Amino acid sequence: MQDVTTVNRVPDPPMRPGEAHKGTFGTVIVVGGSPTMLGAPALCARGALRSGSGLAKIATTADVLPYALTIEPGATGVLLAGDEDAWRQALDNADPDVQAVLAVGPGMGLATGGGQKVLSLLRGGRPIVLDADGLNLLARTGRARPRGGAELVLTPHPGEFQRLAQPLGIDDCPTDPGTRPSAAAKLAQAHHGVVVLKGRHTIVTDGQRLYTNTTGNPALATAGSGDVLTGLIASLIGQGMLPFDAAVLGVYLHGLAGDRWAKRHGRSGLTATDLADELPNAFDQHRTGG
Repeated sequence: MQDVTTVNRVPDPPMRPGEAHKGTFGTVIVVGGSPTMLGAPALCARGALRSGSGLAKIATTADVLPYALTIEPGATGVLLAGDEDAWRQALDNADPDVQAVLAVGPGMGLATGGGQKVLSLLRGGRPIVLDADGLNLLARTGRARPRGGAELVLTPHPGEFQRLAQPLGIDDCPTDPGTRPSAAAKLAQAHHGVVVLKGRHTIVTDGQRLYTNTTGNPALATAGSGDVLTGLIASLIGQGMLPFDAAVLGVYLHGLAGDRWAKRHGRSGLTATDLADELPNAFDQHRTGG
C-alpha cells in the first residue's frame, strides 16, 4: 500500500452568496427505496436539503415514489422502471446536463439485476455517493470500479466493508483500531475513490490522505443515520466541494449534529429526522467557530 498522509483540518462549509438561487446549490438525486424501506430515500433527500442543496429528487419505482415523497415533501420524484438502460434514460431525462450528484443505495434492496444497474450508474458521468444496498450490490459483482469513472464516495459500515473487501483480497480488519486506516485506504485505492469507513472514529480516505473523525456519540446508532450522512455528503459535492473534502466535512458535521442533540436530550432516542433537522445548526456552529 502506498504512503498515506494524515489530515486533521476540517474544511469550511460552502459559501452562501446573497444573490444565489436554488440552482446555485446543486441537485442531489437519491436512487433507492423498496416497498419495505420506504423511508430510506426520503431521509437521504432530507439530509441533502437540510445540508443546503437547492433541489433533491427521489428516483425510485412506482410502488415506492408516492410514499417517499409524502415522507419528504420538499423533494421531487423521478420514476424508475425496467432495466439499467431504462433507469439511465430516466435519470438522463431528469438531469439532462449531467450535473446532479447521485446518492445511490438507500433502501434499494437486493433485487435481481440490481448489480448491473449499479455498475451502469458507476460508468456514467455523475458523481456518486454509494451506500447501503448500493454497496452490497457492488460487492456481489466481485469487481473493483475501473479507473476513469465518475467521482465516487463509498460509505460502508464494517459489515458492508467486508463484503466489498473480500472479493478484492483485502483482509485488514475494519473494526480493529490498528488496521481500520489501512483497510479503508486499500479499498479506496482499489475503487479509485473515497472511502468513508463508518463507526467510532469514522475514517475518511482517498488512498493518499486519511482523516479520523472526532465528533459523534452512541446516539447516532439509530436507523436512518447513515441515509442522512449519504445525503449530506452528496449535497456538499453538489455545492462544489471535492469528494474527499465533502466526506471529511460531512462526517464531522454529522457527528456534530449528533453531539448537539445528545447535549440536550442524552445519548438515546435520536431519530434520523431529528438528526437531519439538527444539521443547519451544526453548519452554523462550524461556520462561526462556536
